[in-house]
Amino acid sequence: MALVIADRVRETSTTTGTGTLTLDGAVTGFRTFSSAIGDTNTCYYTIAFSNDWEIGIGTVGSGTLARTTILKSSNSNNAEIIVTGK
Repeated sequence: MALVIADRVRETSTTTGTGTLTLDGAVTGFRTFSSAIGDTNTCYYTIAFSNDWEIGIGTVGSGTLARTTILKSSNSNNAEIIVTGK
């Protein structure tokens, strides 16, 4: 497991709660986490929806992103309960 930094990575999700995100696929013009980062590797991520946001280090799985370490968030630096959208 390596920390990988890549650009043009953006996916949507409709996951709720503070656990692992199920990713719904890349936004047009972007790559998926799996193709850019590689499964089992870690990366920095940002989740944003409305006024809620979260920045962290996540572990990429096949179609998933686990929130490994929360660095900052609009919820006192705790995991956000977020519904992400397109």
